[in-house]
Amino acid sequence: MRSTGIVRKVDQLGRIVTPIELRRSMGISEGDAMEIFVEDDRIILRKYKTEKTCAITGEILEENFEYAKGLHLSPKGAAILLEELQNVTKK
Repeated sequence: MRSTGIVRKVDQLGRIVTPIELRRSMGISEGDAMEIFVEDDRIILRKYKTEKTCAITGEILEENFEYAKGLHLSPKGAAILLEELQNVTKK
């Protein structure tokens, strides 16, 4: 585990603000679900991902399809990826 050197205080409702720099570097956006773990005297936060989370849009839908081992895409995510691939091959 590496230290970030960042210290935050817990507010009266028990909340801690995660600095924007950390959220950006970890790919955490407003509204993302966070998973909470406890290990000895540590609280560990991790961005929550279900097995069917779309790799492109982050949508968790029943119609998401696994296109390759571990690569799930929603219909919208598949369309976005297809368009990007078509744009790349046109160059």
